[in-house]
Amino acid sequence: MNDIMKIYTVSFFGHRKLYDLRQIDERLSQLLKELIQTKTYIAFLIGRHGEFDEYAASVIKRVQNELGSDNNDLTLVIPYTVADIEFYEKYYDNVIILEPAEGVHPKRAITLRNRWMVEQSDLVIVNVEHSKGGAYTAMKYAEKNNKKIINLCDIE
Repeated sequence: MNDIMKIYTVSFFGHRKLYDLRQIDERLSQLLKELIQTKTYIAFLIGRHGEFDEYAASVIKRVQNELGSDNNDLTLVIPYTVADIEFYEKYYDNVIILEPAEGVHPKRAITLRNRWMVEQSDLVIVNVEHSKGGAYTAMKYAEKNNKKIINLCDIE
């Protein structure tokens, strides 16, 4: 009987502005290294709507350069078509465009994209410091769906 490879999916959500880069970098780097070294295959899903998304993607790329990307990939999930898609296709391993229903407002499309990402995930990594905004809403949706959540802002 063939073993089917289990893909462990991790999504990332964070506030638009970042404040403590050093803490985020240390915690995220350590967490990513542990995941890459212990999971058979990991799909990292990320958006690109703020400083946290961009920073988390850069940390993932740095860890991939250090440990390799044989058992992981970084996928950009965008809620609608963008003009500079070629740039993203070069930077990310994959790009998924979740086209919303016609007439859906862009902010609503982002919320729908976030929900889709949470639904795909085994683990949701967040950088949520306050109880408002899209990252907070995504975290609450993950809680409602009984997803494992790690908040990089929580002090251990």
